[in-house]
Amino acid sequence: MITFTPLSGAARTHRTVPLAYLLQVDDVRILLDCGSPDWCPEPFVEGNEEDSASSWEKYCDKLKECAPSVDLVLLSHGDLSHSGLYAYAHANWGLTAPAYTTLPVQAMARIAATEDVEGIRDEQEVENATQASGESPAPEEATSAVGSASPSPASHSPTPSSPGGKRKYVATVQQVHNAFDSVNVLRYSQPCHLQGKCQGLTIIPFNAGHTLGGTIWKIRSPSAGTILYAVDMNHMKERHLDGTVLIRQAGAGGGVFESLARPDLLITDAERANVTTARRKDRDAALLDCVTATLSSRNSLLMPCDSSTRVLELLVLLDQHWNYSRLKYPICLLSRTGREMLTFVRSMMEWLGGTISKEDVGEEGTGHGGRDRRRRDEDNDDEALGAFALRFRHVEFFQTPQALMQAYSTKDPKLILAVPATLSHGPSRSLFAHFAEIPDNVVLLTGRSEPGTLGRHLFDTWNNAQREEAKWDRGKIGSNIMMDGLLRLEMHSKVPLQGAELEEFLAKERAAKEKEAAQQAATARTQRMLEADEGQSDSDSDEDSDSDDEENEVERTLGDDLMDNTDDLKRAREGPNASSRSSTKRKRGEGGGADGSEWAIANDDDGVTRISFDIYLKGNVAKATSFFKSADGQTQRFRMFPYVEKKRKVDEYGETVDVGMWLRKGRVLEEDAENEETKEARRRQAEEEAKKTPREPPSKFITTIAEVQLACRLFFVDLEGLNDGRAVKTIVPQVNPRKMILVHAPQPATDVLVESCANIRAMTKEIYAPSQGETIQIGQQTNSFSISLSDELLASIRMSRFEDNEVGYVAGRISSLATSTIPVLEPVSSASLQLKTASQQPVRARMLGSRPTQILPQSTMIGELKLTALKARLAQVGVQAELVGEGVLICGAAARRGTTADSLEDSVAVRKTGRGRVELEGSVSDIYYKVRKEVYALHALVAA
Repeated sequence: MITFTPLSGAARTHRTVPLAYLLQVDDVRILLDCGSPDWCPEPFVEGNEEDSASSWEKYCDKLKECAPSVDLVLLSHGDLSHSGLYAYAHANWGLTAPAYTTLPVQAMARIAATEDVEGIRDEQEVENATQASGESPAPEEATSAVGSASPSPASHSPTPSSPGGKRKYVATVQQVHNAFDSVNVLRYSQPCHLQGKCQGLTIIPFNAGHTLGGTIWKIRSPSAGTILYAVDMNHMKERHLDGTVLIRQAGAGGGVFESLARPDLLITDAERANVTTARRKDRDAALLDCVTATLSSRNSLLMPCDSSTRVLELLVLLDQHWNYSRLKYPICLLSRTGREMLTFVRSMMEWLGGTISKEDVGEEGTGHGGRDRRRRDEDNDDEALGAFALRFRHVEFFQTPQALMQAYSTKDPKLILAVPATLSHGPSRSLFAHFAEIPDNVVLLTGRSEPGTLGRHLFDTWNNAQREEAKWDRGKIGSNIMMDGLLRLEMHSKVPLQGAELEEFLAKERAAKEKEAAQQAATARTQRMLEADEGQSDSDSDEDSDSDDEENEVERTLGDDLMDNTDDLKRAREGPNASSRSSTKRKRGEGGGADGSEWAIANDDDGVTRISFDIYLKGNVAKATSFFKSADGQTQRFRMFPYVEKKRKVDEYGETVDVGMWLRKGRVLEEDAENEETKEARRRQAEEEAKKTPREPPSKFITTIAEVQLACRLFFVDLEGLNDGRAVKTIVPQVNPRKMILVHAPQPATDVLVESCANIRAMTKEIYAPSQGETIQIGQQTNSFSISLSDELLASIRMSRFEDNEVGYVAGRISSLATSTIPVLEPVSSASLQLKTASQQPVRARMLGSRPTQILPQSTMIGELKLTALKARLAQVGVQAELVGEGVLICGAAARRGTTADSLEDSVAVRKTGRGRVELEGSVSDIYYKVRKEVYALHALVAA
């Protein structure tokens, strides 16, 4: 039985992203994609803030609930809407099930998530998982204050990190790397047979187009059949990608790829089922004309883009246009991960397609006999052959908007690609606030963005200003519009602390460090006491001389180390003048003898709780003299209070060895053996490393309201690289699934695709469009059992090939072996099998003189006969055939024109009278046997 639940990105909803679906095949729970929403919705849209926050809270709560029970994760694309939340769920919600994707999706998803979390955490305070559970934040964390001109004082209490107190589930950079390092990667068309709880399932990735490494997942189950998960596909070849393999190109004969045809269940999207996209040639020309005209008029363009996937198509398109037109204007890519992304892409050339895979090695390499075909990468990383379309000589990389402003002024014409595409935070939002106020600048959108974001608001503004026949979904290219009016934007930023706030923060930081140093000193003192007790107990059975040597060694080691810790603590509290006093006390302690001063615990004016001299401690580091004298001399007494009990860990081999203690003693011995030059070199190295990674100054997060007076132009060109309605309505009927689930689609698009499929007679009528959180069940609960075939039986089976499988008829006897828990099927003799079959038949009266009835084994034919395929096979063997009426194929002489009645004897009619029934009608002739042979060849014959 198959159970399907959309966690997000359901059908018949205006919020189609992010994508996350829970698919349960029998007892195996599979998570299909794990996207993240945009965490920064725009508050100026009425009702948008509460709606978006409620939507992602519902999705995140459901994902958090089911994450620990997920057995398998499949990621299809490397953008945020498909993989953005995986890192956080992996680190905090227990989503540790095996995850699979392709190598480019793993790399692109890591880059996209890293860019997103760094951008958000650099502008807004995000609660950690520990803070969300009620724990107090760490003292060294930057504090937060929200205000306009005069922010309120900093506070250590966690503040709501999203509107209405809703949390933002944003991972850390380290969590992103750890999560995607654990993902397993596959190649296209590589079957992966799963083990463990998923044993029996086979997953196969296929090319989906749209993004680098984008995947269509084929899931094969022995009980549920074949499941196809295909969302966000593109059948058109692009500049850096080939089209999806689901539909073959016209040059390859067209049609659906055989391995993906006729699945038992198809899960696909219908987001663009009611959209007609303009030709790619017209869209590219409109974009390049807008770019050239704007730069020629000494103005600039801002193109919001994503950080890893669709930005590649833009870069290739722009770079080719710059080379062809020999433009000198700069292309500025404003992204923290831009260089890293291109480095990954250049190492994955086998995944690229389109024009890049067929391009020559570069303009300089042609016409010179290939002498310059091997050039060094512009980053000086390595030398490579090919991939010069990805060198992007005209592209300049910038980490922050400030770096861009320092390189180019606002009056210099330039093309800026800034992340993210939604304009909700980060560099693109910061640039837009200043960029939109300059007249004749152009904001060029290439995607619609997520509902509720600034990017979607700008798109809606442009689309509403177009004529009815020129709107984006009518297959036409619109025109740019002049923006006007006042736009109020919330701008989040992090600023350094100053004045009283800085002093307060530093005071709290010093107090926290002192407290931590005191705790570390107490922990170290306790550990050394335990080690000293252990050394005393071990030395009781040794000679007195050996015991004295060990005691002196421990006494020297512990005395020096504890004095060092105490001096460090004093210097941290008293400042630079404490060094001379601490050295004086050390000298005084060294000459004090056995009065206990070697512990440095008898100082009452240092503000730290100390143990007084009159409390006796058990230990051999300081021995006290008894008040009474014994007859044989002085009796030793050890300080006995407070007593720290050492819990000894014991396993089957005895008491476990405390590795930490031996490592600490080893470090002490190594430090004693080092000379002063080595210690000085180590100290200088530590100082140099500290200088290389400067500590970030104390800062706070503030929110200001920016009033943007819009004066720029706005233009939209669709470069999302997705199938439009015509392609979807053509591909889905050709795939011809037995059942279908529609997801990731608004209400109008869902209804259009359902209506289109209903008008096709051969299409399935079982089409489901569940809403968010709605669970649908397909099929029935199936119990599957495992059985092993004996070698003798396996050798006697006659196998017949059918599609991707081999089928055979088996008759045997089940037996159990003591050495195995799986039953074995063994062959039985044909006589005993016939005897058993005869005993099951009812006894009938036999007529006098008649022969006994013989039960003949029946063969089974597997497959579905298509008369068009039979006609093609008959033409290959020289038998002419014509379709007459519905479900009738005339073969032989009757199919030829001008035949006489005498020649009709050599004719055969093939009829499909019902599901699974085929009739051959005609006289016994050579034509009859040829037709019957070809009918058998189109089926898998399982002989009894």
